[in-house]
Amino acid sequence: MKKLFILTLSSLTFIQCAKKTDPFLIQKDKIGVLERNYTVKQIDSVFANDSIVKRVAGDEFAGSSTDIEIYEKGGKHLLSLSPSETLDDNATINIVTINDDRFKTDKGINLNSTFLDFTTHYEVSKIDRILNNINVEFKNQDFYITISIDELPGAYKYDFSKTIEIASIPDKAKIKSLRLDWF
Repeated sequence: MKKLFILTLSSLTFIQCAKKTDPFLIQKDKIGVLERNYTVKQIDSVFANDSIVKRVAGDEFAGSSTDIEIYEKGGKHLLSLSPSETLDDNATINIVTINDDRFKTDKGINLNSTFLDFTTHYEVSKIDRILNNINVEFKNQDFYITISIDELPGAYKYDFSKTIEIASIPDKAKIKSLRLDWF
């Protein structure tokens, strides 16, 4: 009887450990413990062990966005969250900006990865030039990366009419930001 009890307890412990979510894993519709369908009012409970800073820029009539910043206890900036609606606790999160290099995809890709690291594991679907940056989206992925235009060869830095292709971006180009787009 005692052996059966110990075996049952061990099995339950193993199952509980197997269910534990990697708090830094980027997946489809999920990053760590944050899921795509969570609302602003759930953020306090989802990140109960972290510090949450809610910033309101402007007011609800100006259409300014509200950003929610998540900091690890001790001060390390983990994530910035942008909700779909300003000042609405029932709004879901539209954009997640990753600020900590511990967040990674199942392929081990993170903020410290190069453009080559991303293109080795993911297929580029779109490249957009946005002022002094380029955004690179990937097929069947929620995330996109931003690369500074300074990472490109000189001909692309100043000629806004030039089309930026995958081959135009150096393999060693550094990632400026990594974001999840949940529109």
